[in-house]
Amino acid sequence: DIKNKQTTAPTPQNTPINTAPINSQFNPSIPAITEEMETITTPGAAGNPALMSMLQGKLGNLLGEPLPASVQRRINGLKYLQSKHTELEGKFQEEVLALEKKYLELYRPLYTKRAQVIAGEYEPTEEEVALGAKVDEEEEDQDEQKEQQTDKKMDEEEEEVNIAGIPEFWLTALKTHPQISDTISEEDCEALKHLTDIRMTYLEKPGFRLEFEFTENDFFTDKVLTKTYHYQDNVSGGDYVYDYAEGCQIHWKDGKDLTVTVETKKQRHKGTNKTRVVKRTVPAETFFNFFSPPTIPEDDNELDEEEAEGLDAKLEADYEMGEEFKEKIIPHAVDFFTGKALEYEDYDDEDDFEDDFLTDEDNEEDDDEEDDDDDDDDDAQPTKGENAPECKQS
Repeated sequence: DIKNKQTTAPTPQNTPINTAPINSQFNPSIPAITEEMETITTPGAAGNPALMSMLQGKLGNLLGEPLPASVQRRINGLKYLQSKHTELEGKFQEEVLALEKKYLELYRPLYTKRAQVIAGEYEPTEEEVALGAKVDEEEEDQDEQKEQQTDKKMDEEEEEVNIAGIPEFWLTALKTHPQISDTISEEDCEALKHLTDIRMTYLEKPGFRLEFEFTENDFFTDKVLTKTYHYQDNVSGGDYVYDYAEGCQIHWKDGKDLTVTVETKKQRHKGTNKTRVVKRTVPAETFFNFFSPPTIPEDDNELDEEEAEGLDAKLEADYEMGEEFKEKIIPHAVDFFTGKALEYEDYDDEDDFEDDFLTDEDNEEDDDEEDDDDDDDDDAQPTKGENAPECKQS
């Protein structure tokens, strides 16, 4: 049952995990003693037949019998203590969230200034530049520093005076993240060049919202695209549990919808031998599918096992991608832009991430609704190209 499957939200601002675990919340319990427990093995017991006989004899006396009342009474007492522990875990998580909200407000002026630098609205002071240059000094050799300083002087001499801010900052940062990069097509790059800021805000109820700000572009009219993640109101086992996500409608300009591909095909009439061109749209793999999250149907029992597993994987991948933005991309954007993030993040193990970040390739179906007197003459010719591994740099 997908609806009963819970995604545990990691503690934000801690060292983020690579995957958000999907698991059911199990309560501690004492297993009943059954006849399946035929043997018992303890260190030293295997070599002592007398000890083994005694242990098995005691175990045999308990088979099928409930725990003694005095022991059961103590077990119930332990369960009460565990429930109080769970209550404290919930309060701890609430206080952690309050602390995170407090520090997000302290981070916000830094994020605002970062956005201004990227957009060319603010030029860093000499002091800020000097202090920033010292950040990585301990990790670099002196010869490398001198070489970089020489290259820097040459770059400054050749730099065009009309370059404002840091062009394609966010596109470069996203392309550096291995899993997010896999969702970005060549056509997406042209739109993401206009991405000027990514922000995160906490909701009044448990959850958070991601905001992607764009300058005017040829693809859509929206200035800000949003993605909102909601947690369940009740804390389960000391952690907030992911509930559902909401995307936003993208107002695409005519012929610029990156979420679909237009296929054209020629059809020849059998009787008249005349041809016509038929167009149809099919879902496309694109980063912008991120803003249309997968949803659980009202009656998920209608899904077969394969469909349920596929939907579950997409829900998990969507949640993971949101956490990657929240925990890594937004706080450490400059490190992803420079590539330094790859040094302290372990992205070598492909198994650490789901491979299917919001892809809809399983949902694409052939369109068989064609006229009875028509047949296909040519193969479909997509007007939108295949996803490319690299973006064209302007």
